[in-house]
Amino acid sequence: MNKVILADSQAIFRAGTAKVLAMDEDLRIIAQCTDLDRMMHAITTFPGSIVVFAASLRPDMARLKTLLEASNSRGIVIAENTEAASSYLQQGFRGVVFRNVTGQALVECVRRVAAGDTWAPPQLQIPDSPEEDMVGTRVRDRLTPKEMRIVALIVQGCKNREIALRLKTTEQVIKNYLRSIYDKTGVSDRLELALFTIHHRVLAQAAAEVGSKLEAEMQQAPAISTNSPALAQS
Repeated sequence: MNKVILADSQAIFRAGTAKVLAMDEDLRIIAQCTDLDRMMHAITTFPGSIVVFAASLRPDMARLKTLLEASNSRGIVIAENTEAASSYLQQGFRGVVFRNVTGQALVECVRRVAAGDTWAPPQLQIPDSPEEDMVGTRVRDRLTPKEMRIVALIVQGCKNREIALRLKTTEQVIKNYLRSIYDKTGVSDRLELALFTIHHRVLAQAAAEVGSKLEAEMQQAPAISTNSPALAQS
């Protein structure tokens, strides 16, 4: 049985990854970490593990590599779709996958790394061109700006209530929008929507850009009290 530690701040992607890996009888998820400190603690606590972690956590790679070696563990990097992932292999990590990795490829990567091999599929050296993602492009163009904002927040792991507060509307309105989004993407729930978005590079990039804008708006906006007229009218 191969022990696996998952570390990613994106709750829905982490949940989807755990669901995929748990289907393999030879893999056991022993820890799910939401931040860097928890990941470092888990590596120390569970030596001899396969550590699947997001590059977006921005660890000190040299320190992490030393900790992995000391605990007889191996690291697999979840690179963002726009990154040049080959650099992680050059730093000594045993495998790299992009966020748009398929479930089958992810399982194969973990298996290979657990067996002592290095996982470097061709797409790591030559990422797919955004122009080739026709499905992602078509869905991106069909979504309205409001729908894209909701998709971006879903990928970040936000619940309907939080999305409603962020977009200054009601939960029922968000539910109505989600039905439209599900129809346009062909998915049936939030988890499928997040994984669909992450898998399609063009759509993932659009959601990431919108998510960054939402974060910037939130940081610039003054704090709103629960008695605020603006909130009361939403």
